[in-house]
Amino acid sequence: MPFFQADGVRQANETKRIEVTMLNYLVAYGATAVVMLALDIAWLGFIAKSFYRESIGHLMADPPNLVAAVVFYLLYPAGIMLFAVAPAAWTGVLAASTDIPWSRAVLVGALFGFFAYATYDLTNLATLRGWPWRLALVDIAWGTALTAAAAAAGHWALGRMT
Repeated sequence: MPFFQADGVRQANETKRIEVTMLNYLVAYGATAVVMLALDIAWLGFIAKSFYRESIGHLMADPPNLVAAVVFYLLYPAGIMLFAVAPAAWTGVLAASTDIPWSRAVLVGALFGFFAYATYDLTNLATLRGWPWRLALVDIAWGTALTAAAAAAGHWALGRMT
């Protein structure tokens, strides 16, 4: 019996370690999502509100589709986590990479934001009449900066949890 008992204890410890690791990632995801949402609310709701309204007001839904917005604000931070904050996930390791410098998370976050927002804006330029180039360039720059900042927050939170 002691053999099975020790094995059971070892499995319990491994399970506990994985739960703590998952908690680390959940907290980092939360930090990523909160920073992204707060910055995007400030940008879209106050700073650049008139710019977007003047540029594409005729295309904007009033009121916005909140279900689509909620899905976006849940999914996009998961992408930031997967590609920028938790590069250890690329190898399938469920362990926080505290040795990855924050500058790498910010750079990869910026690149992820650039490509994601460029995909959206350039597709709109290609398929919609009246989608302004100026808006596309500003929006791509915003997506790049926003995603870099959210990745920095996620990396910071992940580093504090480990």
